[in-house]
Amino acid sequence: MSVPAPSVTSKPRKRQRLHIDESLLFATLSLLVIGFVMVTSSSLHLGVKLADDISHYPIKQLLHILLGLVVAGGVLLVPMKSWQKIGQPLFLGGLVLLLVVLIPGVGVKVNGSVRWLSVFGLRIQVSEVVKFISVIYMAGYITRHAEHVRTSLFGLVRPLLLFAVACLLLLMEPDFGSAVVILMIAMGMMFVGGARLSPFVLLVGLVSTAAALLAYTEPYRWKRVVSFLDPWDHARDSGYQLTQALISFGRGEVSGVGLGNGLQKLFYLPEAHTDFLFSVMGEELGLVGVMTIIFLFSVLIIRGFIIADAAARVGEQFSSLVAYGLTIWFGFQAIVNMGVNMGLLPTKGLTLPLMSYGGGSMMVMCGAVAALFRIHYETTERDKRNVKGRTA
Repeated sequence: MSVPAPSVTSKPRKRQRLHIDESLLFATLSLLVIGFVMVTSSSLHLGVKLADDISHYPIKQLLHILLGLVVAGGVLLVPMKSWQKIGQPLFLGGLVLLLVVLIPGVGVKVNGSVRWLSVFGLRIQVSEVVKFISVIYMAGYITRHAEHVRTSLFGLVRPLLLFAVACLLLLMEPDFGSAVVILMIAMGMMFVGGARLSPFVLLVGLVSTAAALLAYTEPYRWKRVVSFLDPWDHARDSGYQLTQALISFGRGEVSGVGLGNGLQKLFYLPEAHTDFLFSVMGEELGLVGVMTIIFLFSVLIIRGFIIADAAARVGEQFSSLVAYGLTIWFGFQAIVNMGVNMGLLPTKGLTLPLMSYGGGSMMVMCGAVAALFRIHYETTERDKRNVKGRTA
């Protein structure tokens, strides 16, 4: 019996194309690289002083970035449906973490605040993890209760009761900045989720009033507000950090004093490699560097909203809300950090996403960006299936 010869006209199977948002990838990698360079520039003297090793902070930050990429790779493998299923237990787990960090001897205390857990020698800021979890939980809640969110004030208030518990625990650390970010994430997601304008505005007014009262009734927070309004009048106490940051921008002018040539980072500007990294960029890279960073964050935010809109158009509501929530988080935190550095907002302990020194923050931020890539991939695949279904 003869065996039929293989057909010479058969075509090789096409390799499955990996759908990557190239603009988002460019912005993310650029921010990581520039951030690493600037952390190196702003921390060499600290390494010598604190660890007798000039490469202490650069090596640790490089490790943070590598761990962040590993986390990102893991998040890329997780389908969005899986995140949707575990949103509620994840949020409860986040509340447990916020409780654990307050246990004496467990939470790590830095500069008077207990915000970190030490895991295998790596300090994880719990609030960063909770921000990501909050996006997942809120997206699931709005997906399940879309009608109530759109028509009922109680539908808006109900999830905020849990968020109020999280914020209370954050204020006990204390971490007022992260509490504000989490509330902004929740409110922003409810708005894009279709909340009616009148109850939404009422809710925003109530939350804003509560935040203002919290700032006014806590002396150290109120000092920050007062010093922000006139930092030069408080240049030797509560306005010291801000005045030094403003001097950095003034010295940088248009093109900067040159990479590595900044003076403010040399024990004049506190936290130059973390919360005030943007000021170091202003001094060393000038207006050109500042505008470059603003452009890169703008690309990241715009691409995030485009990914969210595309997911909504193919019927992936949960994925769309997650993309909106992550983008609101990145955008708001970046704007606050840059605004604080430039004296436009009161001082808050918020890092510059993907750039500031820190292990936990870097890992969570990389994972959050990876979720955007996953949503883009699933949306593209769903769109292709829809097109095939219409043409079949």
